[in-house]
Amino acid sequence: MKKFEMVVFFLLCLGGLNWGLIGLFDFNLVNFIVGESWVDRVIYFFIGVAAVKAIFSKKSRKK
Repeated sequence: MKKFEMVVFFLLCLGGLNWGLIGLFDFNLVNFIVGESWVDRVIYFFIGVAAVKAIFSKKSRKK
């Protein structure tokens, strides 16, 4: 499970960095790395899944 948590952390960092660069410089890091294709949509999907996992993980730790 530790590797899964590291993947989630990496995806959340990538997503946060990407949104920060979009907001500051109008530069999309994901599109720059993989180009505009179905691959960037898959990456965005997994970033979203990682965010949902992190939300529910944090919520379950509070109880």
